[in-house]
Amino acid sequence: MSLTNYRDVGSAGSHMQAGFQFEFHCQNCSRTWRSPFEAYRRGQLAGLIYKFAYLLGDRGSMIRASGAVADVGSKRAHDGALRHALEAAEQRYTECPACAKTVCADCWDTRAGTCESCAGGGARPERTDERTEERASRGQESATGRAPESSAALKCPNCSCVISGGRFCEECGFDMASTHKSCPSCGTLCARATRFCADCGHGF
Repeated sequence: MSLTNYRDVGSAGSHMQAGFQFEFHCQNCSRTWRSPFEAYRRGQLAGLIYKFAYLLGDRGSMIRASGAVADVGSKRAHDGALRHALEAAEQRYTECPACAKTVCADCWDTRAGTCESCAGGGARPERTDERTEERASRGQESATGRAPESSAALKCPNCSCVISGGRFCEECGFDMASTHKSCPSCGTLCARATRFCADCGHGF
């Protein structure tokens, strides 16, 4: 994982406090964390040279020399400090696979495998009208000769056993299709003499 949620807050250059440090932030709660400060020794040495040059009144060669000392190896030292900071930050931050945000441990839902925002209020499947869904389910059951759950109270005309919706009686094997018919609109199992479906009102 290559983190990008950071900014450089170091102070590299030719002064006594020269060093590298990086501030990381959570893209969910905005809390920040700073990597340990890594002193840039060449920059600090350059700062010391500059200080002596200033005290001695030398505003020319010594100052230029201090700048040259600070520049030598500055990029390599910076890149090394950034690498160390990223290694430490990767133990504290995780990139969410759902929204691609980099979040801290407090905002990470381990169980869901996503950040808390995605786990609690992320994209949800489209809601389908309950009536449409119910009818679609009944239509599938009617194609297989099975009645929906609402027909569970029907009794077999042969043995009076309560049937669970299948075409054949579970107790005696009676073919319910010989005395009942499925509503073409909603799939409810109705007696053959029925003129209207008791569930949706469809006329036979």
